[in-house]
Amino acid sequence: MLTRAEVFAWLDAKPSATSGRPFGPEVVVYKIGGKMFAIVADEEPPHFTLKCDPVLAEVLRGQYAAITPGYHTDKRHWISITQDADLPDAEIVRLIDHAYDQVRGKLTRAARAALEAAERAAAEG
Repeated sequence: MLTRAEVFAWLDAKPSATSGRPFGPEVVVYKIGGKMFAIVADEEPPHFTLKCDPVLAEVLRGQYAAITPGYHTDKRHWISITQDADLPDAEIVRLIDHAYDQVRGKLTRAARAALEAAERAAAEG
């Protein structure tokens, strides 16, 4: 199973992603362009909530007992994950990537352009 440190490392590696604790010290929220894509409880094993395509979310909830409707979020567009032995680490990583891509892809053209410019500047400097 992925550790909390591994989950945080994967999320921290996302280009232009930021993190903060707007809901208190026990929860870390990850955003891209000011929009949330992941909420991670600061506990071991990690429990987290991810943005998800509604159709995929429904399929995943039927496939894995560890995946439930998003906790304190829009149940259609978010999933909550409590790690267990039946949920492969590769699937969790894929879902983190999916959450990031879902939100980044729906940012305005101007917001995406600003992020891309900042990423290019960071890569050059």
